[in-house]
Amino acid sequence: MLKKISPFLLFSLISVFGYSQNEDLFCDQVKALKKVIEVNHYLPKTVDDSLSTHVFDLFLNNLDENKRLLTKSDVTSFEKDRFELDDYIENNSCDFIDKYAMVLNERIENSKKVISSLESENFDYSGKDTLRFKPESKFIYFKNEEAIKRYWSKRLRYNILYTLVENDSILEHLQSDFKTLESDLKPKLIQKELCKLEELQNRLGSVDHFVKETFLNAYLHYLDPNSSFFNASEKEIFENSLSNDQLSFGIITSKNDDGDITIVHITPGSAAFNNGNIEVNDVIKSLHSNTETLETYCVSNEDVMAFTSDQNHNTIIFKIKKQNGTLKNIELTKTKTKTEENTVSGYIIEDKSKVGYISIPSFYSDLESPNGLGLANDVAKELYKLQKENIQGLILDLRFNGGGSMKEASDLSGMFINRGPLSILKYSNGETYTIKDSNRGALFTKPIVVLVNNYSASASEFFAASMQDYNRAIIVGSTTHGKASAQVILPLDVDGKLGFSKLTVEKFYRVTGKSHQAQGVIPDIILPNLYDGFKTQEKFIDYALANDSIAGVKYPKHKQLPIKQLKKQSIARINSNANFDAVKQLNQLIIKNYFELDTEYLLTLDNVYQEMTSYRDQWRTMNSPLKNHISNFTVKNTEYTKEVISYNDDKKTINQSILKDLKNDIYIEEAQTILQDLLNLIPLN
Repeated sequence: MLKKISPFLLFSLISVFGYSQNEDLFCDQVKALKKVIEVNHYLPKTVDDSLSTHVFDLFLNNLDENKRLLTKSDVTSFEKDRFELDDYIENNSCDFIDKYAMVLNERIENSKKVISSLESENFDYSGKDTLRFKPESKFIYFKNEEAIKRYWSKRLRYNILYTLVENDSILEHLQSDFKTLESDLKPKLIQKELCKLEELQNRLGSVDHFVKETFLNAYLHYLDPNSSFFNASEKEIFENSLSNDQLSFGIITSKNDDGDITIVHITPGSAAFNNGNIEVNDVIKSLHSNTETLETYCVSNEDVMAFTSDQNHNTIIFKIKKQNGTLKNIELTKTKTKTEENTVSGYIIEDKSKVGYISIPSFYSDLESPNGLGLANDVAKELYKLQKENIQGLILDLRFNGGGSMKEASDLSGMFINRGPLSILKYSNGETYTIKDSNRGALFTKPIVVLVNNYSASASEFFAASMQDYNRAIIVGSTTHGKASAQVILPLDVDGKLGFSKLTVEKFYRVTGKSHQAQGVIPDIILPNLYDGFKTQEKFIDYALANDSIAGVKYPKHKQLPIKQLKKQSIARINSNANFDAVKQLNQLIIKNYFELDTEYLLTLDNVYQEMTSYRDQWRTMNSPLKNHISNFTVKNTEYTKEVISYNDDKKTINQSILKDLKNDIYIEEAQTILQDLLNLIPLN
């Protein structure tokens, strides 16, 4: 069955009471999910006590990630399910889920009461209480009601002091006006915390839905961290993120400090853009479709995105509050809109030689057709423009590229080699399939540098590994994420009413037979990175698939590149470069103050002020070289792009900002210097 799944379609990326109908739905979802996993997952795990205890831990941790709601007695009462979940799954017994939804909702309501009661309490900032900061791994559940009240009292007092210092960096001002400033800020921050709790209650529509989908995800994440449950809206959002165009209103929203959902961007050519009555900074008060209404007060931006992305909400009435305070009802219908994030543009970098630069944000594609045109086609167009400018080399930037379509990664790889195998897919039954570039000839044959970092994953690793194995490019940056598995989205039932599973169905290997799974693609030249040591890569995630190897295939490797010499020259530059020294220092500052922070001090204005200003001063000092850095090379547009943007003032402004960012990027600077060194070592004929 698995062999029939085309490798090119894979992605490498209410009240809580009275359940009856919802309970039946949840039972059907669990039953269907079990079957889908058994038939399709790359490495399905037996439903037994081992699965039960691990799913239990994942489920509980995700219900209350920061241990700010549940109590020790709650967890103790839940413990009887630790070795029973497998039996519930096997017997399709679903009423166990009710108590989790009920208890979580009770704890949220209780926290809201505790927080509300603190509004009339006079807070003590004398230092009688101690603030303790510790790594997330050391968080514990509340012992009792007193512990809950003590936690929220301290948290609110710290938030008040923190916000005051953020608003005014002069301690004397804060000390002299403290009572007035504190009494004004306190009710606002209390309301903000209450709103966050209501957001949790409204997440996915209700606590009930949130708890049930959290369990379905725990079940899937025990198999591997890249398998997930999607409701219809989540599926739509995920697919839109991998598409080069989508049905949308063309509005990007965000939640501001006042808790309002604001419009932060309007896509040119979209329904919102063409309507003309919606502007950036407008506040969305409510959304109304034919079937549902969403009031945006105390609702997360994610829920707003889910509502507008829902394929059943193609026409919505947006209730908008304008900046002058007036209210407007504006009806919009989705139109096919180009996804701005999923576009590529070529730029020219001039130093000793002229080279091209293309940033690849994701391996997006036309998901409506297996033969649709996406990222690879767009890169080919940009390459055509760049080659008309007589570039001598090319930088492909895959930093923060989380992956996407395997077809696009394969097509892009094929553009830079003559012909040959690119990767090996392995199915759950042990059979393999070799992905090949069947088109003879390359679109670009000159030297290439590929930039990657810790967040380059999946399809971007597929491409980087292919270029590295063929000696076709110098890979520069940080060790990549380490995801060498492929997923498909499968409905849990025929019409998708039960939801969908993004399921891992294959692993992919380099043509050498080696795998970068849980290891990452190791660059030929490693550069210091702000995210080093953050432990975000796949190998640090529970239940990641193991690294292994299979038999490789023959492939026509290019002549060995002078990596040793290039690496020596790069290291010499890095070691004497104040910017990369700053990156190393900032990296350690973040790790020390966020990931490894384990300290305590008295809860006073002076102490919070000292803590904040000390960190801020260190950051400012360390960041100074980066902030003031200007590269020596020149960045400019192709003649074609100059012509296109000359007719649009908005595009001109955006373009100038992009050119400035590219010029000041120390990683692009080092990448182009490495490329210049490579051109010197292997002169073009």
